[in-house]
Amino acid sequence: MASGSKEGKEQIRLGFMTAVEIGDRSFVGGLLVTDRFGRPLEFQCTTPVKPNRTQELLYGPTLVPFILGDLLGKALLDRVSVKPLLVMTSRIEMLQLRTKVDVPIIYDEASSETDSKTTQSEQSVAKEQTVPIGRQTFRTHEDFTDDRSTVEQISQQLSNDANMHEPLERVGDALRETMSTVTARPRVA
Repeated sequence: MASGSKEGKEQIRLGFMTAVEIGDRSFVGGLLVTDRFGRPLEFQCTTPVKPNRTQELLYGPTLVPFILGDLLGKALLDRVSVKPLLVMTSRIEMLQLRTKVDVPIIYDEASSETDSKTTQSEQSVAKEQTVPIGRQTFRTHEDFTDDRSTVEQISQQLSNDANMHEPLERVGDALRETMSTVTARPRVA
């Protein structure tokens, strides 16, 4: 059959993951898995997580990356039934999740949810760590150099004009909407 390339394109599953802060240092994460056209295949979100004071003291500046990557991000990828081939995130803190999963995690450098306290070293990224997808430039994890070629292969099956930032905004909006309609009590990390 001549449908081999058609099936390959239809099987592209993209993950869009982010987290938002709600209330007083509580975080909730969400993962949207779409087809190559940006149509939703599955959406998952976590319950809110709020660190206690002892955790804030002990984890220090590593607390938010631990919550967003190790707790929320890992839980989302474990829970989702439609597994993405690639996960894009608007939170730099979630990039470290790549060390715990087999799927490439890439960071949207133009994300509006980026912490304004990004350090100078985080801003100067090696050319080998950046990869364009559609109209955006993403950053791969520095320890996974093969991810760049994987991402490039996937991006060849997407439109050159694709807006990969927009689905990330949808996830953030969905999380804020969900949290505004649900009176969820944050669980302690």
